[in-house]
Amino acid sequence: MTRDGLRQVHLAAHFPGVNNTTLWSDPTSESQIAFSSFRHFAQNAERGLFDYLFLAEGLRVREHKGRVYEADVAGRPNTLAILASIAAVTKHIGLVGTLSTTFNEPVELARQLATADLLSGGRIGWNVVTTSDAFHGANFRRGAFLDRDDRYRRAAEFLDVSKRLWDSWAPDAVVADKAAGRFIAPGSVREVDFHGEHFDVTGGFGVPRSPQRYPVIVQAGDSADGRDFAAEHADVVFSLHSEFADAQSFYAEVKGRLPAAGRSEDSLKILPGIGFALGDTRAEAEDRAREIALAQTSGATAIAFLERVWGRDLTSYDPDGPLPDIDPDLAGAGITQGRANSVADPKATADAWRARAEAEKLSIRQLVIALSDRHGLVGTPGQVADEINRYVQERASDGFVIVGHTNPYGLDEFVDRVIPELQERGVYRSAYDDGEPLRSVLGVREYAG
Repeated sequence: MTRDGLRQVHLAAHFPGVNNTTLWSDPTSESQIAFSSFRHFAQNAERGLFDYLFLAEGLRVREHKGRVYEADVAGRPNTLAILASIAAVTKHIGLVGTLSTTFNEPVELARQLATADLLSGGRIGWNVVTTSDAFHGANFRRGAFLDRDDRYRRAAEFLDVSKRLWDSWAPDAVVADKAAGRFIAPGSVREVDFHGEHFDVTGGFGVPRSPQRYPVIVQAGDSADGRDFAAEHADVVFSLHSEFADAQSFYAEVKGRLPAAGRSEDSLKILPGIGFALGDTRAEAEDRAREIALAQTSGATAIAFLERVWGRDLTSYDPDGPLPDIDPDLAGAGITQGRANSVADPKATADAWRARAEAEKLSIRQLVIALSDRHGLVGTPGQVADEINRYVQERASDGFVIVGHTNPYGLDEFVDRVIPELQERGVYRSAYDDGEPLRSVLGVREYAG
């Protein structure tokens, strides 16, 4: 979407509370499961005119060394219940939740999403994920039997069934009549009859069509399969590529897949997740960024980070001392449960980390901070606004998913200080349009009929 020749910035707000992003020790931090926190976060993001807020989800609380990991989260309330409660205390902002296609069923989830979308006036989005590990699967009858290819085929089939269900009601199926009340027009609702590799669905669907026909589809997979899935199905990609050159390359590669799917560049939005640190000067902001990084990586967090690779208890090591000189225990690869394993070769990884720590004279904690550091928005409010605008105008992104470091007030400063700067540059809205569904707010694919 452009205005006066400038591409417009799209912003989403990520509710913090997963991993070590959030500073629980900060005196302003409050609960990440209380309704008051969700309400403040949502209403503040709406005050900042964000496109949508975004909730992660876990089907089980993470464990480390056989115990619930106390430095993670206090709980994982149901995403759809949270979105429904937020919808009641907001008016415009989109509401996007993470929900798995591996451990849900399409009729049930499609019905829940359609209901929320209908009642919210077309503000719902679905971050479509697959789930593979046995730790989460142990909560479900099917367990973790699906490999990567099967998970993506199931996800594609899940979306296919969901869309058939959402389309089973004609746009004018519900008719208003003052004498008879509201009723369903004859022949306006058809049964779905689907028989695929993963699902057999035959029957009617109980929810009328929502204002945007389908919830906005968000996708975060970064593999080749994930990028293909995004090009065909997604409206938004939640990206991990936040450093400029890397982001620009990812943007070009994913958007380059769209013509083959019959889609335009603007029909898919790419929004990297990113944190921020503000100051009255760049030096002040950089100092603040360093303080945040140190607070996010406590000694216990640093040791737990290494234990996931070493596969053994390392609590006897000083987090401000050198890395362990022992090799990883390959039999202990499952020391952390509920977190994606991104290390294919623990010994090679440990050797590389030890070499880097020795060369740069880094302690365990300093190394973990260096390894965990992601590109962030750091500077004065004007400098941060300029950087956001640079990414968008030079096609490194269509905007960002902003992640604060405290909950629920971490976004307040961004709304107060950065949003006015973006508006002054003419690249960000000054108001919502009443009744505009999330698809229109984002400027992605809209479905007629």
